Amino acid sequence: MDPQRQNFLRHIGQTSDSPLMLDIEKAEGIYLYSKDGKIYRDMISGISVNNLGHRHPNVIKAIREQLEKYLHVMVYGEYIQDPTVDLARYLASILPENLSTVYFVNSGSEAVEGALKLAKRFTVRNEIIAFKNAYHGSTHGALSVMGNEEFRNAFRPLVPGVRLLGFNRIDQVDKISSETACVLIEPIQGEAGVQIPEKRFLQRLRERCNETGALLIFDEVQTGFGRTGTYFAFESFQVVPDIITLAKGLGGGMPIGAFVTSNEIMSVLKSNPVLGHITTFGGHPVSCAAALASARTLKEDNIIESIPAKEKLFRDLLKHKEIKSLRGKGLFFAMEMSSHEQVKRIVENALSRGIVFDWFLFCPEAIRIAPPLIITEEQIVEAVPLILESIEESRN
Repeated sequence: MDPQRQNFLRHIGQTSDSPLMLDIEKAEGIYLYSKDGKIYRDMISGISVNNLGHRHPNVIKAIREQLEKYLHVMVYGEYIQDPTVDLARYLASILPENLSTVYFVNSGSEAVEGALKLAKRFTVRNEIIAFKNAYHGSTHGALSVMGNEEFRNAFRPLVPGVRLLGFNRIDQVDKISSETACVLIEPIQGEAGVQIPEKRFLQRLRERCNETGALLIFDEVQTGFGRTGTYFAFESFQVVPDIITLAKGLGGGMPIGAFVTSNEIMSVLKSNPVLGHITTFGGHPVSCAAALASARTLKEDNIIESIPAKEKLFRDLLKHKEIKSLRGKGLFFAMEMSSHEQVKRIVENALSRGIVFDWFLFCPEAIRIAPPLIITEEQIVEAVPLILESIEESRN
């Protein structure tokens, strides 16, 4: 084993016993370049982060321009920093009118933590409703609303007052009550294997929250910024939340998260107590500059409009008798196979062919396919045969 791999295993906190350990030297567009000269097609976008691909020129330009001005100057919320204000204003312009005030943090988990605190503070209630097989992050509060006991159990006791309902179970919606502070849901469940609900289910959630005074929170950390073929996934369901959480694709490759709501709701965090929520690095000017460039590019270059044709092309080409189903929306697919063991073989086979993808935390028998949104139809045509070869080899 080379020294850098040894250093990685010895000095970097590990997340599993089997990291991929690709040693990446450079990334550009949909491609990753390793130090040993291999080229990989990134079919997971760094887990739905690099929606514009790696090092998009507009993002790099914005970062360089901000580097010439200033980096961190003060904790969040005290100074007027143009990149932070301009990004918040832009997000407000592309979101519904009630989602007009942005609180910037550093990650999706932090966005969820802030949204949960905000809902409890605004409603003066304690119960949180989330959903089975939901993933909202791994910090303590976010872990408490995770819908998978295997991942939660080792860290008990968790935040109290959390109740889990069945995703897409409209018959359980009436369990939301006047004791409920908020209902937290992914409009399309990601780590459950791209589970898409019926429109009526989300609409009924909205109605029940209105009836009880609970706040509806949509976690769009994975699905936001064009991933599912619209700017935000909730647009497909004609349901507007009270709070939305964002991260991943927001930053154009830079770390940033946010929770967004109305000015009325957000205002409760500034008093009784003052600093009801605070972050040192939230709204970092370089991350905000990158995020604004990324968001504008998605819209101005008509990238989202190109997604339906790319989705159709994937569906037309990804045909193999070993594929049980291909669930998805936009460029967010779960390719269902027969077992996790087969999935692991396919992932390994694909890696040897220069294709990077993986599986889902709560649906290990499915393969995640979520390439950068800028992938061309020609690149799809080049990549899919390599995927099919990897599937065929897994049968041997």
